[in-house]
Amino acid sequence: CVCVCVCLSIRACFQQYGLRYTAVIPTNIFGPHDNFNIEDCHVMPGLVHKTYMAKKEGKPLQVWGSGRALRQFIYSVDLARLFVWVLREYDEVEPIIASVGEEDELTIKDAVDAVVEGFGFKGEVIYDTSKSDGQIKKTASNTKLHKYLPDFKFTPFKAGDQSSLLASAITKCFFNSSKKQRPKQEPL
Repeated sequence: CVCVCVCLSIRACFQQYGLRYTAVIPTNIFGPHDNFNIEDCHVMPGLVHKTYMAKKEGKPLQVWGSGRALRQFIYSVDLARLFVWVLREYDEVEPIIASVGEEDELTIKDAVDAVVEGFGFKGEVIYDTSKSDGQIKKTASNTKLHKYLPDFKFTPFKAGDQSSLLASAITKCFFNSSKKQRPKQEPL
């Protein structure tokens, strides 16, 4: 796993040279300026792309798997705030997981329902169970993060999904999502 290699390299740099690096390990990210290229995007932009196309073409929305798999989604703006905090305040070599809590885990079906609602998609949603769900549960603990930032408020999935991903990202990013044409990033 890449994460294990990075963590081992960070520890080695600290032990050998005294350099203090760390790793921030996020869960599933969603939000503005995502990669909507259907060939290599992640869960949320893939669902957005597929829903957009299904609505545009008047076809059913096809989702891989049963929809039962559980995932934690972090809003990209929250992740950016956490990156800034790590750069300024976090002084450990050990990695930190940037994630909402386990109680905020959603099924893929919950994510699909939010995107479908956001688009106003009225067509049929088909869960293709001939395709794999992937790992059913991929929970990451945010206990360490919560210890450092007990009052950090994550953007609720539905609020972030509707206010940013569906409104801003579709109009600003979706139509220019090729690898060569990335939208200009806004400063923090």
